[in-house]
Amino acid sequence: MMLNMPRPSGPTRKLPYDPAAAAAALSAADPKLARLIERAGPLTLRLRTRQSPFEALTESIIYQQLHGKAAATIHARLLAGFDGLCEGGHPSPEQILECPTAQLRSAGLSHNKILAIRDLAAKALKGTVPTLPLIRRMSDEAVIGHLTQVRGIGRWTVEMLLIFHLGRPDVFPTSDYGIRKGFALTFQGLKPTVKVTPDLLPEPEAMERRARRWAPWRSAASWYLWRACDLAAAEAEARRKTS
Repeated sequence: MMLNMPRPSGPTRKLPYDPAAAAAALSAADPKLARLIERAGPLTLRLRTRQSPFEALTESIIYQQLHGKAAATIHARLLAGFDGLCEGGHPSPEQILECPTAQLRSAGLSHNKILAIRDLAAKALKGTVPTLPLIRRMSDEAVIGHLTQVRGIGRWTVEMLLIFHLGRPDVFPTSDYGIRKGFALTFQGLKPTVKVTPDLLPEPEAMERRARRWAPWRSAASWYLWRACDLAAAEAEARRKTS
């Protein structure tokens, strides 16, 4: 239920925290969430391999407002354009800035995405976009403050980076559609078969009040709210087939 985010493919790595301990703590803190956790089963979130923040955000920019398959194709074309020219298979910020615009367009990047990726590269060279060793020592809010200075990078994109690349345990993206829907399904009585309209989704303030009891495991709670959407979709499909 995440929108416009690359899903982990190829090598992944374990979380830096114990998923079973996180699920147990959430269950003890919130009976309604406990019922969802029981239905959804163990937390199986895996992190993407160790991309640098620059590499991860380049990929995120490409995926914005595109279907996954189309975005993956564009990302692969971008990397192929630098084949043999860069270490680790990904262009450096310097190479992105020096690359002809025609080459970036031929990969399928729009004008706005070219501007965003070049701004990302420039800010990586300036230090606004931290290196991986540095970003690991920064607080979640400090990471958000740095990275949202980049053109085309909002808070939601950085929150996804924190959860799925850095493995931060206490991130709660209240603007995410899937999490808002999962919250409504779990705590506000939204029925799986009801067509969701904006008035049926919770406001961030209500979500944050409930989520206070989930700290310091709100990333795990977010994962379970996404799973609530998956369970609801499966239930709705089962009902459709039997009706």
